Amino acid sequence: MKAAVIYGAKDVRIENVNEPAAAAGQVKIKVEWAGICGSDLHAYHHGFGVSAEPHPVTGRGLPLVLGHEFAGVVTELGEGVTHLAVGDRVAVEPIVYAEDDYYVQRGKYNLASPFAFLGLQDDGGFAQYAVANASKAHKLPDNVTLEEGALMEPTAVTVHAVKESQLKIGDSVVVYGAGPIGLLTIMAAKAAGAASIMAVDISPERLSKALEVGATSVVNSLEADATAEILAQHVNGVDVAFEAAGAQATFTSALEVIKKGGQLLIIAGYASPVTLDVNSILVKEISIKTSLAYHHIFPEVIAMVSSGRLDVKKVITKKIKLDNLVEEGLELLIKDKAQAKILIHTQS
Repeated sequence: MKAAVIYGAKDVRIENVNEPAAAAGQVKIKVEWAGICGSDLHAYHHGFGVSAEPHPVTGRGLPLVLGHEFAGVVTELGEGVTHLAVGDRVAVEPIVYAEDDYYVQRGKYNLASPFAFLGLQDDGGFAQYAVANASKAHKLPDNVTLEEGALMEPTAVTVHAVKESQLKIGDSVVVYGAGPIGLLTIMAAKAAGAASIMAVDISPERLSKALEVGATSVVNSLEADATAEILAQHVNGVDVAFEAAGAQATFTSALEVIKKGGQLLIIAGYASPVTLDVNSILVKEISIKTSLAYHHIFPEVIAMVSSGRLDVKKVITKKIKLDNLVEEGLELLIKDKAQAKILIHTQS
């Protein structure tokens, strides 16, 4: 089969590799659509998140098949799988962990020490076929497309973040960063009842997309002082700020615009440490909370997409073939900030 295999930084090759087989408790999936994540970009451009050393959970190291946001059709059932059938359309939850982990046994497998991801520490979904644990292959309703199925993973990240926040119906929100995660956070916050949602970014195209998906106003931080603009609209500050940009400037601004008793919810990873004036948040009794991946949430997210509460198709800006992954995907996303989510059709 055809697959995108990562060997290290700046080294992703479209190759013919052997098709995987479903082991006990697994399913084999004919992948139809896969999304490019920021983690894929970090792995390709900087080698972050991938290693030649065998991972303690999966036993795998480089090279391996990239990609962890994917959906397709079940073609083979491993021994013991009874809740799925050949022909089922599924979205894959790519997180992998040891069942005897302390946090897993307490229901928070996103905090397992350590955990792994298909596509980063084991073979993933940038391929014509993939295997996954059957418990992590979630059946899609008939009215949910496989393109939408490929977006369930990043959507789960944002729905989990909003659920972990203190956001209540009628609250005011600002979202820093209008990339795919920021855009999906806007959708999730709107679905949770936010009365006003401001989006901050440096790309006019992404800010336009933010308005399309539910933001009530936007600020281009290259053209205006984002902190001043937000406080002009919210004199006492906003209830919750979601940080999906991962930069010192947005981190600092977020803390400046949160009202007393408000919350900063961090979704983004940071390339370098940030500085914090603790006194500035002490006097406002601000809480800072982080949100990592997700747990036990895919069925809820799928139901929200199926019901129309989350129109995730709106974040798709480009569809490409697997053969063109590097040039039209991994390289383009660094150069073209107008892009949000690029989907790969693995069978074409």
